[in-house]
Amino acid sequence: MSTFLISSGGTGGHLAPGIALAEQLIARGHTCRLIVSSKKVDSRLIAKYPHLDFVSAPGVGFQWGVLKTPRFVLGQLHSILFSLKLLRRLKPAAVVGFGGFTTVGLSLAARFLRVPVFLHEANRVPGRAIRSLSGLARCVYVPPGVSLRGLPPKRLRECGFPLRKEMRRMPKQQARERLGIRADGKLLLVLGGSQGAASFNDWVASNFIRLAQDGISVYCVTGLNKGGQGIIVKRGGDGVARRAYFSNFCDDMPALLSAADLVLSRAGAGSIAEFMRFRLPVILVPYPHAADNHQEANADFAERQGAAVRVNARQMDRLFKEILDLVFNDWMLGKLRENMERLDRDDPAAQIADDLEKIATNKNADF
Repeated sequence: MSTFLISSGGTGGHLAPGIALAEQLIARGHTCRLIVSSKKVDSRLIAKYPHLDFVSAPGVGFQWGVLKTPRFVLGQLHSILFSLKLLRRLKPAAVVGFGGFTTVGLSLAARFLRVPVFLHEANRVPGRAIRSLSGLARCVYVPPGVSLRGLPPKRLRECGFPLRKEMRRMPKQQARERLGIRADGKLLLVLGGSQGAASFNDWVASNFIRLAQDGISVYCVTGLNKGGQGIIVKRGGDGVARRAYFSNFCDDMPALLSAADLVLSRAGAGSIAEFMRFRLPVILVPYPHAADNHQEANADFAERQGAAVRVNARQMDRLFKEILDLVFNDWMLGKLRENMERLDRDDPAAQIADDLEKIATNKNADF
């Protein structure tokens, strides 16, 4: 059996697929070490996986400025030295990078030691780290239809977003009981990604009375350090109490995604992949300041495939009407779920694991 190093820290969108791949490889008898950052979001998520082997790597994200750029360069040099020591000690068959600053040092060190490098890009606009490192990689996994300038097609493989093995639907009522959600009728889930979204939190606070009047309860994940926790109760037009739940973080995403009838979300690739797996209809509001505008590209693709409704961040005043028009429209909800099912038919974690096993057996293997 072989050892693999997986760089996946910095955001939930990088860490979650790394965990999914590690679970797949370990189930096949291999050993994995996951390289993460020291960010709070990483610490919170990895606490759920005590059976996995994590190590926090030095380094900082790309920064530009008189004082910030030297700090970035020094951080990456530290990361390269750290990675060289780790690679020499563990002697992995290959390394896999899911993007972000933790991938840079590990990939450069691996190339120096002639360890095969595999990269995975989740978004429809490749990020800076993947673009910069793609020339070092044996194989780069990208979403269907995405290309990388200057990289031969034979080194690109279409691949979706690896999802953790626990990301499976459960009955709606069971999920609500598991989370302690008291909601008669429709439940709107509001997610701002792993970092939260202050504009979403403010929108829920301002519009919950109107939502309650129309029979809609809300569960809003505010993000760490971006809002308090609690419950607001209002009676709807039918006299039934509706509740708005505010939580900084959710440790049970399978239950939360199973409990909802509709989700309002940013357009990160990982979030969209989870909605597809759970057949959860979604209204996407892309984060307007995302690097390279990648969330706009993600949302545009999902909308063109008939798997999501998209609202521009500058048109938040449209949200209330869009939610009402969709959440009670069973025909439209059904069409969205059908298109999600059509797009969710592969097993990306198994696909990558198959390739890694090939390279572990034969470093000159073709893909």
